[in-house]
Amino acid sequence: MARNKFSVGQIVDFDLRAVPKFETSGPYKVTRVLPADDARSQRYAIKSLTEAFERGANEYKIVATG
Repeated sequence: MARNKFSVGQIVDFDLRAVPKFETSGPYKVTRVLPADDARSQRYAIKSLTEAFERGANEYKIVATG
């Protein structure tokens, strides 16, 4: 079983090389590790302090900050 790149509580943001610029910029906190779509696509629930909702993000679309 592969390890997750990010852990719950870690601060991340969208990788501007992989995500269009219209996404709301972070930072975001990883709140949950979600079931993977497939072996190459781990997903995470992330939450911004400026938004009232969580959003899902594929691992390749986010990067660690700080």
